Amino acid sequence: MSASKHSPKSHSRRAPAKHKPVGRRVVRVGTRDFVIEGIVRPIFHDLFHHFMTVSWPRLFVTLAAFFLVFDLLFGFLYYLVPGCIANLNPPGFAGDFFFSVETLATVGYGEMHPETFYGHSVAMIEIFVGLMSLALITGLMFARFSRPRALFLFTKNGVVRPIAGEPTLIFRAANERQNVVQDASARLRMLRDEITEEGFRIRRIVDLPLVRSEHPMFTLGWTIMHVIDDASPLSSETAESLSKSRAVFVLSVSGTDENTGQTLMARGEYSFADIRWNSTFHDILEEAPDGTIHVDYGKFHDIEPL
Repeated sequence: MSASKHSPKSHSRRAPAKHKPVGRRVVRVGTRDFVIEGIVRPIFHDLFHHFMTVSWPRLFVTLAAFFLVFDLLFGFLYYLVPGCIANLNPPGFAGDFFFSVETLATVGYGEMHPETFYGHSVAMIEIFVGLMSLALITGLMFARFSRPRALFLFTKNGVVRPIAGEPTLIFRAANERQNVVQDASARLRMLRDEITEEGFRIRRIVDLPLVRSEHPMFTLGWTIMHVIDDASPLSSETAESLSKSRAVFVLSVSGTDENTGQTLMARGEYSFADIRWNSTFHDILEEAPDGTIHVDYGKFHDIEPL
């Protein structure tokens, strides 16, 4: 009896599943946009940060939507059991809705009121929701209004010009409030692409030391300078080399508000194309014949070629 021959089963390879981007969003870092995928950020897990960073119009629209949804929800619960609200006016769902609005806002004009155990129970839950919502909204509004915000003005461009015989990278900052910012400090960093000896591409952050990195009373303006000498990371850089390495300069300024004691922070970002070589800023200080000094911020961003 001959043994039956079994042909080996052919195993077909499954095609790899097509990657579906999850949590796709665009994030701007400096002057470059990055498309981020693979991180899902549920809004309800970080509501405080969401409401602190969202714009004011969107915040008010969101709060109004929440208020309307809860009013409709509890109004529908009253509508399910007719007669639970006394002196309902206007009759029907409209009256239940307006009673829900008065209850959620803890206004209670007195003419309409719960009449049954069911009505009192729903009203009790709605009052609790209203009180909690009022407390959360009050805290959120206070946090947004009390958040320290620096009104520091940075020039749109940086310039490179010789000072005391050395080429110097210069930026200019101003305090728009003209209040006293104590112990202000500035830091300048450069981000650029580099290739190591092994051929590994890296985005390197380089600190650029400043001539004066601290200001005791930052009130009007501040000229921030980095000398491009032999020890500077920019000693061998040109406009073409900065363009090739896609260099970005980040200027950070922080200090303490003398009036509120809050720490103020702001930053200016400049790409390689924002640096003007062999140029200088227009002088914004002028002294009148009577000795009065005038500061013209209308010329703050003006640049003149050397």
